[in-house]
Amino acid sequence: MKIAIIGAGWAGMAAAVQVMGSGHSATVFEASRSIGGRARAINATLPDGSRATLDNGQHVLIGAYTETLGLMRRVGVNLGDALLRLPLSVKFPDGAGLQLPQWPPPLDSLAGILGANGWSLRDKASLLQAAVRWRCTSFRCGSRQSVADICQRLTPRVMAELIEPLCVSALNTPAKRASGQVFLHVLRDALFGARGSSNLLLPRVDLSQLFPQAAADWIARHSARGGAGKLKLGARVDYVRNGAPTCLWQVNGEGFDTVILAVSSPDAVRALVNIELYASKEIAVQTQEWIQIASALRFEAITTVYAWGAGAALASPILALRSQANASGPAQFVFDRGQLGGPKGLLAFVVSASTGERDAIQAGVLVQASRQLGLTMQPVQTIVEKQATFACTPGLQRPPLKIAAGLLACGDYVDSPYPATLEGAVRSGIAAANIAMGLSIGHVSDHAGDMDPVADRA
Repeated sequence: MKIAIIGAGWAGMAAAVQVMGSGHSATVFEASRSIGGRARAINATLPDGSRATLDNGQHVLIGAYTETLGLMRRVGVNLGDALLRLPLSVKFPDGAGLQLPQWPPPLDSLAGILGANGWSLRDKASLLQAAVRWRCTSFRCGSRQSVADICQRLTPRVMAELIEPLCVSALNTPAKRASGQVFLHVLRDALFGARGSSNLLLPRVDLSQLFPQAAADWIARHSARGGAGKLKLGARVDYVRNGAPTCLWQVNGEGFDTVILAVSSPDAVRALVNIELYASKEIAVQTQEWIQIASALRFEAITTVYAWGAGAALASPILALRSQANASGPAQFVFDRGQLGGPKGLLAFVVSASTGERDAIQAGVLVQASRQLGLTMQPVQTIVEKQATFACTPGLQRPPLKIAAGLLACGDYVDSPYPATLEGAVRSGIAAANIAMGLSIGHVSDHAGDMDPVADRA
């Protein structure tokens, strides 16, 4: 089959690797001159004049990201070199908070809760009781319940020092507005999955190298060995056309059996908005239904403030911060890029579900660095992704993978039990590729021995 993939982000590159690994042809169209989408490398200059490679947003993977880790291995990424593996930790600069030991689940969670520094017996008991309730209900709740609803019996300290930071980092939506069901799904996979599922995996390389560029290199190698794959950069696609005499779909004048839209939901809507001009009535009706659902999504922003200070360093590569709803403490987490392969003294402050103006957020983070870390920092670059993720609210209807016959969508926003994460994007790319090839959604190709065994991916 000949399959077009529009967009070279994590979802699009995952789809391309899956298509080519199954012996089919994949052509990736990317409007920009770089790959990676909303998780890519950017260049910056530090206050001392030296050059540095940053990311357009600080990301964290976890051990439960089995499909992402498996695909990274598949394209040749050495996970031990590319990722720093740490036990799950939500520790604050003053030492308070929770950290799990490297034990099998659920013993690691039990030990982490019992040993949480600064928590009273009441705090610990409230979380243990909640965990038992969630497990007894198979990590399910009412579709309209928020994270705050399912955590009503937790103490304020547990909410402030664990639930809120985990919720906003995983769902990019505050607990009062976040889907309880999606949050429980994340907890189930991370805290009660296979050993190591809860581990934090911090990138030691920039996000482009971590997967998208490795996937592009894999496509080039695979094509050189006789595979059919192309990556076209600077190739903008404004619309797709259906009904050509010799093929089902046309993209920029080239014929394809199937088209996979691996772009953001607003970009996908823009590419399809005039579909009735280029497709049959049946396809146009189905596409308009998909557009209606996709257009109803609302978005949350993420701001990453990169700041530098001479000799600035953290006690660990990642620390939680006490976040406030005002401008004096907006960040929830801070990362020491100097401990992750970057320049010494460079820190990345992450403000999930951010609101307000860029300059105000940046100023608040610098105040937060002084008050909570005792550091005087200079701003390097502040990146605001205004539509970083969809708002993961209770009862949210997300658009399906299949738009119409021969037309699919993938990305972290499509219908899935996962929030808007790299794992969600990768899984959607693999699923869309499998549908395009007529396979079951869960099928993973082992063509030519490219895919590691499932046990190795866990």
